Amino acid sequence: MNYPENLANKNFQAENQHFWPPFTQISLASPLKEVVKAKGALLYTKDSTPIIDGISSWWVTLHGHSNEYIANAIYNQALTLEQVIFADFSHPQAQKLVKRLSDKTGLQRSFFSDNGSTAVEVALKIACQWWFNKGEPRYQIIAFDGAYHGDTFGAMAVGERNLFNAPFEKMLFPVQRLSWPDTWWGNEDIEEREEKTLNDLKRLLETPTAAVIFEPLIQGAGGMRMVREEFLKKLTLIVHQANSLIIADEVMTGFGRSGSMFAHQRAKVQPDLIALSKGLTGGFLPMGITMATEALFEGFLGSDPSKTFWHGHSFTANPLGCAAANASLDLLEQNPILFESFEVKHKFYLEKLFKHPKVIKPRVYGSIAAFEIAVRDNKGYLSSCGKKLKAYCLQKNVFIRPLGNVVYLLPPLCITDSQLEQCYTAIENGLDTL
Repeated sequence: MNYPENLANKNFQAENQHFWPPFTQISLASPLKEVVKAKGALLYTKDSTPIIDGISSWWVTLHGHSNEYIANAIYNQALTLEQVIFADFSHPQAQKLVKRLSDKTGLQRSFFSDNGSTAVEVALKIACQWWFNKGEPRYQIIAFDGAYHGDTFGAMAVGERNLFNAPFEKMLFPVQRLSWPDTWWGNEDIEEREEKTLNDLKRLLETPTAAVIFEPLIQGAGGMRMVREEFLKKLTLIVHQANSLIIADEVMTGFGRSGSMFAHQRAKVQPDLIALSKGLTGGFLPMGITMATEALFEGFLGSDPSKTFWHGHSFTANPLGCAAANASLDLLEQNPILFESFEVKHKFYLEKLFKHPKVIKPRVYGSIAAFEIAVRDNKGYLSSCGKKLKAYCLQKNVFIRPLGNVVYLLPPLCITDSQLEQCYTAIENGLDTL
């Protein structure tokens, strides 16, 4: 077999010859920067130049890097119990964690997995098998345009179909889709667009539906597209009146990111299933949890083996991950003002930035602020303006990772006021260079 010439960027290959990083076209990539340590909101490279982590290292670092409280919890747990098979044993950290999560969400059962994508997969499987076990098989899933739920096959199926999953299109199960009526400051047609989506939802629900899945309040990778709380309330009411299930993908929005402990709580809606990950462990260790109501759990009970939920992961409820998650919850409970007040900080700077001629559609929820760069092309995620702004900000020791022409900040809760100001200053000055 003849292989094409290696087109990988020679500079990248020289320094990173064994790496295959995610979401990266190696032929166009710069060498990866080596981070040797991190503390708080700062990353330190080999030359010790501190870089502000403006996106919490892909939205996971909740309380800041190298948080000593979480690190000590993991260390102490590692000296006691580092891993045990969860199909036959439990352990104190898992017992403590599931009780706390149940108290906070009102959902009684937690199924552990490894990451956000698998947490979504589990939710989809539980929803579909629950109907199957009831003797009422349902195969329709309803999702939203612009959604991103992960990169495993089920998660890809309910996410936006685009260049990221085009090679697998024929392998993905069919999904019914609705428009996502996102809003921003000054948006005047929002009620009309919401009404259209809700009417379309009612029409789709005329077909028995297993579940409706959405990212509550904020679509993350789809462009930090935000909807109103009132919209989610109406949507939830319609779905439950149609006797269908609701899956809330809180992988990004959970644990204070939206300004409340969970985004669905800010919208005052109650899902049947919730997918959790990212900030779950404060960003220290990979872990996923799918939470379900007791009614769903009971649908898998009985003497018939076919009703069993045949799903599992080797590191299910890993004690180290559970210890990190419990420590992270401690910090959130001890100082909720950090996530409850973050929105005010963003608004102060975003209102000033909104005066810039290149800034359109600003929006904010909790610790997540976003806007779009006014561009003539319609390339979306492939727009080059975001990459140019990213490069400029990095020169100013601020790390951001725009989604095409969508610029956002999602920093650790511990970021200082001066560091946050530095982020906005770098972005504003960078916009002037475009």
